[in-house]
Amino acid sequence: MKKVIIESTIFVYKNKEALPEDVSSLMQKAIEARTKAYAPYSNFQVGAALLLDSGEIITGNNQENASYPSGLCAERTAIYYAGSQFPKAKIMKMALTAGSEKKESNEPVPPCGACRQAIAEYEIKQKSPIEIYFMGKTGKVVKSNSLANLLPLVFEKSML
Repeated sequence: MKKVIIESTIFVYKNKEALPEDVSSLMQKAIEARTKAYAPYSNFQVGAALLLDSGEIITGNNQENASYPSGLCAERTAIYYAGSQFPKAKIMKMALTAGSEKKESNEPVPPCGACRQAIAEYEIKQKSPIEIYFMGKTGKVVKSNSLANLLPLVFEKSML
C-alpha cells in the first residue's frame, strides 16, 4: 500500500469588500441573482455569476420543484446557459452566494457535488481553470484558483 496525500489551496477574504474590484462586482451580480431564486421548499437561495473571456457576465439562480430532483442549482443554471449560448467562450471566474431565508447565513457555501462535477467538465472542455469565489449571504469569501482544489479526484471522459 502507498499513502498519497492530496492537498488543496484556497484563499479567504474577510468579506466582499476585501475582494478585487472586478470580483466584487461579479459577486454583486451573484447576489442580485440570488434574490431572484425560486426556492419555496428549502428557502435556501443561491446565486451565481460567471465572467466569460468575452467580458460577458452570465447569471443563474437555483430553481426548485416539488419533485426535488427536477430542480436545478444556480451554478449549473448559469454554466449550461453559457454553454448553450456561448459554446466557444471560456468561463474565467465564477462567483457564488448562498443562504437561508430563515436564518443568518455568513459561512461560505461551496458548490454541491453535482455542480462540482459540472464545473469540472467545463474546466476540462476549455483546457483552463475557472477561479471560483463563494460566500454565504454575508461574511468571508473563499477563493479557489480551480475546481481541482474542491474536487481533486475528478471523474472525466477519459475514464469512460
